[in-house]
Amino acid sequence: MFEDKEPELTPISKLGEFGLIKHLTEHFPLSNESSELGVGDDAAVINPGNKKVVLTTDVLAEGVHFNLGYVPLKHLGYKAVVVNLSDIAAMNATPTQILVSLAVSNRFPVEALEEIYSGIQAACTRYKVDLIGGDTTSSNAGLVMSITAIGLENDENIVKRSTAKPNDLLVVTGDLGGAYMGLQILEREHAVFLADPNMQPEMEGYDYILERQLKPEARTDVKAILEQLDIKPTSMIDISDGLASEILHLSDQSKVGFRLYEEKVPMDNLTITTADEFNLNPVMTALSGGEDYELLFTISPNDFEKMKNHPDFTIIGHAVDKEEGNFMVARGSNQLVALTAQGWDAFLGNQQND
Repeated sequence: MFEDKEPELTPISKLGEFGLIKHLTEHFPLSNESSELGVGDDAAVINPGNKKVVLTTDVLAEGVHFNLGYVPLKHLGYKAVVVNLSDIAAMNATPTQILVSLAVSNRFPVEALEEIYSGIQAACTRYKVDLIGGDTTSSNAGLVMSITAIGLENDENIVKRSTAKPNDLLVVTGDLGGAYMGLQILEREHAVFLADPNMQPEMEGYDYILERQLKPEARTDVKAILEQLDIKPTSMIDISDGLASEILHLSDQSKVGFRLYEEKVPMDNLTITTADEFNLNPVMTALSGGEDYELLFTISPNDFEKMKNHPDFTIIGHAVDKEEGNFMVARGSNQLVALTAQGWDAFLGNQQND
C-alpha cells in the first residue's frame, strides 16, 4: 500500500470546543493524591493536605515566543509545560498539576493540536504532574498557549528570591548559554530556507544546543540533591531571561549586591565554539541569552564544604552589601564590569537594558 502523502485533516469545527477538549485530554490519567478531580467538571479540585500551594502561569504567543517555521508542535507542547515547572522548582517546591489553555486560528487542524498535546503528555509523564483542566478558544492571531502550574510543599522548605544575605555563595546548576546558541542555529538555517527552499538545513553536530532550545528540562531534581547534601538555599530563581538579569532580580529582592566571576561561569564546549562561529562573546550568551532553565541560588558560606566539587553545581560568586552593587570580575584580572539586564523582553521584542 502506498502511504497517503496528503492525509485528510480534521477541522476543529467538526468537534466543537467541548468535543475538542475531551478528545485532547481523555488519555491524561490522574496520578497525584492531591488531584481529587480533574478535567471534565466545571472546576478541578486539589487537596493540598497540610502543604502550601505554589502557583505560576506563563503565556507563549506565536511570533513573539516561538516560530513555527522551525519549532515542532510536539516540542512546543513539552517546552510550554517545562518552563512553568521550572518556576515551581525555583521555589524549591514539587510540581503536581497543570492547566492548559489554547487560543488557535482556523489554520490549525485537530491533528496539529494532537501533536501539541502529545508533547504536553510527555512532559506530564516525565515530571509526574497531572493535567487537571484549561480552556480552548479561537484566535485571529495564530497560536497562543497559557500554562498554569501548581506545586505543593511544606512551608519550611519553600525558598524565595528575597532571603539572600551578604557573604552567601552564588551557585548555578548545569551550564549556560546553550539555549541561546541553539536559537541562533535555528534562526540561521530558517533564514537560509526562506531564501532558498531547496537548501537543506545544516544541523549536524549541534544536537546539544538545539535540544537546549527546543526541549529544555526543568531542574526538579535539584530539590532532592540539595536535601541529600543537607543544604537549604537562602534564595533561588530560575534562569529564563539570562544570568545577569536573574542575578539582578535576586539583588533587588534580597537587598544585596553580587560579585560574579567570569571564569567560573559554566559553559559547554559546543556553546563556546558555536558562539565563536557567530563572532559572539561566549560569556555574553550566558549573561544575556536566557531560556537555559537552570537554577540560580545562594547558600550559606557554612555549606561550602558540602557543595564544593559537586558535579551538578558551580559556585560562581558571592553576595555583598547592597551599596557595593552588582559586578562581574573579569577573567584574568580584578576589573569590575557592571552587570546589566539584557535579557528577553516580550513587549520590546528584543533585548532589554534596564
